[in-house]
Amino acid sequence: MLAALTCRMPSQHLPRPHLLLHPQREPAPLRSAATVLLLRDSASGIEVLMTRRSMTASFAPGAYVFPGGGIDKADAQCHGLALRRTTQSDAQLTEAIAAIRECYEELGVVLTESAFLGGKLPSYQRSQPFLTQAAALGDKLAANRVFTLARWITDRDLPRRFDVPFLVAPMPPGQTPVADEAEQFEPIWISPAEALRRHDAGDFFIIFPTIRTLQRLQAFATVQAVLDACQSEHPLWTSCPRAGTKNGQDSRHMAHEMEFGELQMVSPDGQICHELAWQSERPVPLLKHVQRLTAPNSGAMTGPGTNTYLIGTVDTGYVVIDAGPAMPAHIDRIVAATGGDVRLIVCTHSHPDHAPGAWLLQKALPNPPPVLGLASLPTARAHSAFSPSFEWDAALTHSLQNSVQRSEWILGHTGDIALKTEFSHTLNSPQTGPITLQVIHTPGHAANHVCLLLQEDGLLFSGDHVLNGSTTVIDPPDGHMGDYLRSLDTLMHWCDAHTVQHIVPAHGYVLGSDELPPEALIAQLKAHRLAREGKVRLAMAQLPQGSAADWVKLAYADTPERLWPVAERSLLAHVAHIRETA
Repeated sequence: MLAALTCRMPSQHLPRPHLLLHPQREPAPLRSAATVLLLRDSASGIEVLMTRRSMTASFAPGAYVFPGGGIDKADAQCHGLALRRTTQSDAQLTEAIAAIRECYEELGVVLTESAFLGGKLPSYQRSQPFLTQAAALGDKLAANRVFTLARWITDRDLPRRFDVPFLVAPMPPGQTPVADEAEQFEPIWISPAEALRRHDAGDFFIIFPTIRTLQRLQAFATVQAVLDACQSEHPLWTSCPRAGTKNGQDSRHMAHEMEFGELQMVSPDGQICHELAWQSERPVPLLKHVQRLTAPNSGAMTGPGTNTYLIGTVDTGYVVIDAGPAMPAHIDRIVAATGGDVRLIVCTHSHPDHAPGAWLLQKALPNPPPVLGLASLPTARAHSAFSPSFEWDAALTHSLQNSVQRSEWILGHTGDIALKTEFSHTLNSPQTGPITLQVIHTPGHAANHVCLLLQEDGLLFSGDHVLNGSTTVIDPPDGHMGDYLRSLDTLMHWCDAHTVQHIVPAHGYVLGSDELPPEALIAQLKAHRLAREGKVRLAMAQLPQGSAADWVKLAYADTPERLWPVAERSLLAHVAHIRETA
């Protein structure tokens, strides 16, 4: 499965373009460039050479940057002037040559074989083309000492965009950088931590890719440690950030960050048009037929709150997924957002932050709709007892009629990939086209947990089975680790079979992107659970007579102690799974 993930092509059709909130436009074309982090060791750790860009520069004026610039045609024609590693590709060699040339043009730093051998450098003139001089002097470019650290692709919202390898190289001895005083000014050696501190203080302006690169550079104690990490010839990370707003201010994010997938779903072309700050007063449109209304029940177990999803439009009526806790103000907001035209209320599971609001909502509507879900089992805790209007594991066909069209929900059974129950509900209107929700039984977090697939737009509503920002709690006996892991496999199958592009969780932002597709995210989640189970096994082996409270201190040593009582519940699920599979 993991091998297939890397081959997935970016989605061009999911969600359906006519249901996006904003007209899309083609981002600016990419230009090839290269930049290099010149590094040296100091008594307090590594330092990096940075310079300030001209205040009249067309890109990032006044920002402190690493030296670099555009890749010229001549850079690709000078491979014979450079020393190279046997593992260095032609493209990497061209990038290294461009970075070496820019270092000289901007700062007068010579990165050649003679520079690293010590002694007196050949006579170079800043007024003359560097590559021509190196060829005439027979001084080989030290491209073999330049390694790829990362690759940054300029954000899609910006008018000038670049595809830029961030390279690293040791600073040759005995040279003092001198800025060209045209493009670059004020060269400075600075530690990553100090650069970030000064930026936070407001007197050292750096842009997002520089910030993130410096943050990661802090993990290395020496220059050699950085170079060793780059020996594979592959970037340690590749990023084309996405941006939204938080409380009206630009907020940029990399693919591994919680906000990234939601920004891709709402505006694939990268326009800054989506507010990310959490609030519970009004629905947040994600697509023309998908809104999120977050309940005001934020906390350690619920994150920013339980997400209620409103699927449909004024033409189709609405399906409500997870009406949330029994909070009258939240229910009033659901009624207002739907105009009271709710056709179905769906509960992903019966926990008290998801299901009780369904009955309040049903009573508050002029035409009370059915509440659908799976009944809780006797293993559920008392506060999670739940009996829906209709159960999906009994044969049922029901029709709804309105002035626009006829909607049907039809129940059936399938044995596909351990799938126990399948149910679909379809809305339709000329404005949206079909909206088909298909239900997948995914026990594990709760015995009666289900996820829903919006087929036409490749959206998986994951309830609490997959969350953004944390792993879900598996609380025995209703929670079951073996079922949970098998349900993850089921969801990976469904994501692959239906080209699911985004996972829409009950807590946190939307997940999934071209960079990190849902199958990869679920595979990471499963790997994390199995790794945790490995730690539980070790704890049990170290303390064979210990209790769960003893084991949690070892198996969850990387988790804040205040969360250990909650972690202990999942630990018990792991212990049961270990014993079941022994």
